[in-house]
Amino acid sequence: MQDPDPTFQPAPGVAEPLAPGLRRLLAPNPSPMTFRGTNTYLLGTRGICVIDPGPDDPAHLSAILGALEPGQHVSHIVVTHAHLDHSPLSRALSHETGAPVYAFGPATAGRSAVMEALAATGLAGGGEGVDPTFVPDHALPDGATIDGDGWSLEVLHTPGHFCNHVALGWGDTCFTGDLVMGWATSLVSPPDGDLTDFMASCARLAARDWRVFHPGHGAPVTDPAARIAALLAHRRGRESAILSALADGPATAEALARRIYTDTPPALLPAATRNVLAHLVDLTGRGLLAPEGPLSASARYALSG
Repeated sequence: MQDPDPTFQPAPGVAEPLAPGLRRLLAPNPSPMTFRGTNTYLLGTRGICVIDPGPDDPAHLSAILGALEPGQHVSHIVVTHAHLDHSPLSRALSHETGAPVYAFGPATAGRSAVMEALAATGLAGGGEGVDPTFVPDHALPDGATIDGDGWSLEVLHTPGHFCNHVALGWGDTCFTGDLVMGWATSLVSPPDGDLTDFMASCARLAARDWRVFHPGHGAPVTDPAARIAALLAHRRGRESAILSALADGPATAEALARRIYTDTPPALLPAATRNVLAHLVDLTGRGLLAPEGPLSASARYALSG
């Protein structure tokens, strides 16, 4: 598989300056889903806000604590969403530093009604790694402000990749978690991911004039407007491909994924199938498709009318 960004080669465990008062620390958890690893951000010059502590990894915990300079301490821990590569280390980091953990809410917070219904049928995550026991010390409502020592973050509830996902505005900079990344498109996997919410969240970020995005994985996105436009266009293209394939007759999400994702490695086909399912649920909600029987991951879907 071709490297999507060979220029992005940070060393794990090394705090790299990105801007005055902002450093990035790469977790040692590279994979096809996490690229080089999870980006942990250290915001501030005295009281430090740790954004996305990352996976439950003692080496990464040591790296975060070791990155604190004389006179610095961790005052806040903010989690963008409850995936296993973002949230679990928050517990150990809070224990070591006494800093409280902030997030939109527990792992199921913000889940849409249609996804609640799918979850009630037994549909669970597709292996992308939910942190089901995650509960923050402080829940952050949409529009809240987190004020620290010389820094302030605006909380933007941006579900889609994950129901409790938030983006964090810092002036003209936005920490976008896994909603917008430069190296790949975001996975949207029901019932925790919701494509209808994803498109709305991207449109919400697109309505603001951002200078740079700092994502949960990969390099900074230096042209945020163009990147969001590309992500939305990509999703609309997938939608068109699904509708075109269904013109030949009803099909399941898996069958559609095999037909549409022809260049996807077999190991990633389950994730592709979940992405297709997300589109099918969205298209059903918009009245363009109808499942044969109840809405489910295994149902066959047909064009309406």
